Amino acid sequence: MCEEHRTEAAPELPVARRRARLRTSRPADVRHAVERAVSERCRATHTPCDAQALSDALLVASELTTNAILHGGGITDFNVTVEGRGVCVSVSDRSAALPVAKAPVDPHGRWRPGGHGWPIVCRLARDVRVTDLPSGGKCITAVVPLS
Repeated sequence: MCEEHRTEAAPELPVARRRARLRTSRPADVRHAVERAVSERCRATHTPCDAQALSDALLVASELTTNAILHGGGITDFNVTVEGRGVCVSVSDRSAALPVAKAPVDPHGRWRPGGHGWPIVCRLARDVRVTDLPSGGKCITAVVPLS
């Protein structure tokens, strides 16, 4: 897990949080929702969108959703909000298992495929939290700076 990683009980969600209901659980749909939320915020505040920051947010969203599909039993919910100078991406899945960073090689020195997603999330987000859900599973929330 990343150093900034926190595990906590399910908090009460703030009223301002918008929930994006997904009809599918494809990472492309999640990326589109993040791009739309950031673009709407930039238009509403008459501020330019930082292309690199948006790219980072899209990569984090993609990694969180891909990990939920591959390791968490599928996506059960997704939220995106743009708060202050960051985009908050939350992805829920069915597994209570905490994310881990795998070593790039196995004990025999052979390179492993994958294992890069969680370190990418931890590197690009300024805050990462894993929350146990009352109904089972977990929610991972990452805040990616937009400037």
